[in-house]
Amino acid sequence: MPDPTTIVRTYIEMWNETDPDRRRELVSETLTADASYLDPVMAGTGVHEISDMIGAAQQQFPGHRFELVSGPDVHHDRMRFTWSLGSAAGEPVAVGVDFATTAEDGRMRNVTGFLEPAA
Repeated sequence: MPDPTTIVRTYIEMWNETDPDRRRELVSETLTADASYLDPVMAGTGVHEISDMIGAAQQQFPGHRFELVSGPDVHHDRMRFTWSLGSAAGEPVAVGVDFATTAEDGRMRNVTGFLEPAA
């Protein structure tokens, strides 16, 4: 079973991966087949839909990259972590806190994201 830090790092990697096939592999490594994702502007269920949702977000923010800011903090089957989204020039665009429940194999089952303005 992967540890929470590895899962969260792979989660950030999947948001940055532009190759659709590789991104789908990363989503499958990080999320369960029936996983759900929800934030104030996007939602998706299952590996394919979530992977496509990430691709659409990349089209809205070309050249932008996600980075892990802090976490994960973990207890029981819950985790939270903070990330940032920055432009190619390194200018912050958004900061978010994601909360997830995990399956018995350590992958994320449900992810809920909250967005904050970039500082």
